[in-house]
Amino acid sequence: MENLFDKPVKRRGTGSLKWDVAENELPMWVADLDFEPAPLVKEAILKRAEHGVFGYTDITPEWYSAYQSWWKDRHGFEMEKEWLIFTTGVVPAISSIVRKMTTVAENVVVMTPVYNIFFNSILNNGRNVLESRLKYENGAYQIDFDDLEKKTSDPKVKLMLLCNPHNPVGRVWSKQELRQIGEICIRNNVFVIADEIHCELVFLGHEYTPFASISEEFLMNSVTFVSPSKAFNLAGLQIANIISADANVRVRIDKAININEVCDVNPFGVEALMAAYNEGEEWLEELKIYLFANYIYLKGYFDEYLPEFPVMMLEGTYLVWVDCSVLNQTSAEIVKDLLKKEKLWVNEGSLYGETGEGFIRINIACPRQRLIEGLNRLKRVLKS
Repeated sequence: MENLFDKPVKRRGTGSLKWDVAENELPMWVADLDFEPAPLVKEAILKRAEHGVFGYTDITPEWYSAYQSWWKDRHGFEMEKEWLIFTTGVVPAISSIVRKMTTVAENVVVMTPVYNIFFNSILNNGRNVLESRLKYENGAYQIDFDDLEKKTSDPKVKLMLLCNPHNPVGRVWSKQELRQIGEICIRNNVFVIADEIHCELVFLGHEYTPFASISEEFLMNSVTFVSPSKAFNLAGLQIANIISADANVRVRIDKAININEVCDVNPFGVEALMAAYNEGEEWLEELKIYLFANYIYLKGYFDEYLPEFPVMMLEGTYLVWVDCSVLNQTSAEIVKDLLKKEKLWVNEGSLYGETGEGFIRINIACPRQRLIEGLNRLKRVLKS
C-alpha cells in the first residue's frame, strides 16, 4: 500500500519559490515540504474559499482556543489568551522586534551556525551580530556555555536570538541546556527571542521544551515565535504567533509590528491554523515517521557510499547538515558543482555563518523516490 507521503506533487510551474528552477533541476534547498497539507486542513481552506468574500480578517475566540489547547495538550504549556499576538510571519516579526528592543550599534547574540535570516534581521537594522559558536566535536554540536557567558556579559548586548530546534544543525536543545541558556541571560540582563517554528518536528528520543515554560523568570524574560507553517506546510498562508507574557513587552511588540505593518492575517491562514491544531495531530505524527525514515535512508546511503562525509544526527527539523570538509572546497564551490554537474539544489553551509563553511544543508521533506534521485545525483558529484 502506497504511503500518503510517497505521492509526488507537481510543484513546478505553480509559482513556487523552491521549484522555480529549470525542468531538469532538482531542488532540495528551501525549507518547505513537497507534500500536500493534511486533508482536513485542505478541506478547511476550500470551505473558506467557497464563501466567496475575502475581506479584512479578524481573529476569533476559536483561533485563540486552538493555540491554547494545542500547547497545553501537546507540550504541557498553558498560556493566557492575552499573551498571544498574531502576525503575518516569524521573519518580519523578528526583524520588527529586534529594531524595537535594541538600539543602533548594540550587539545581538546568536549561536552559530544558525538560520541565515537571523543575520539579516540584525544587520539590516543597524545592529551587530555577536556569535557564540557551537562546539563541533566528534560529529556533533554542543553549546559552548563558557563562551555564551562571555558574549552575553558584553554591556552592548541586550538581546539573544535562540533557535530551537536549531536550524541548520538539527539539534533539539534539552531542558537542561535551555535552563543554562536562560540562567546565563537572566544573569547578564539579556532578553531572549526564541524562534521555535520547527518545534513540532522533533523525532523519537528527543523532546521539545518551550523555553518560556521552564520558569516564570524565563517566561517574563522572553518572547517566543511559533507557527504551523513548517510542520503543516502552510508557509505561503502567512500566519504566525508571538507569545509574550509581559504586558509591557507586549505593548512594545504591538507597536513594532504595527509600525512595520506585519500585524494582519489572511482568512485562509486563520482557517488552516485552526484545522491544523484542532484536527491535524494524527497526520503530523505520520509525517514525522515518514521524515525520520527519510533521514534513516539518507544516513544509510552515506554510510554505504559516502562514509567520508559525516552526517549530523537529526533530532528535529527536516534539514540535514552534512560535513563536506574532506573535499577542501568552500561550500559555495560545492553547491556550484552540484548545480552545474547534476542540476541539484542544496544550501551552502557558509550561509549560516563562518562555522558553516565546508558544510551543505539538504531538505529531505520529499517523497522517498525523489530523495533517492537527489542522493544519486549528490554521490556522482561528491565521488567524482
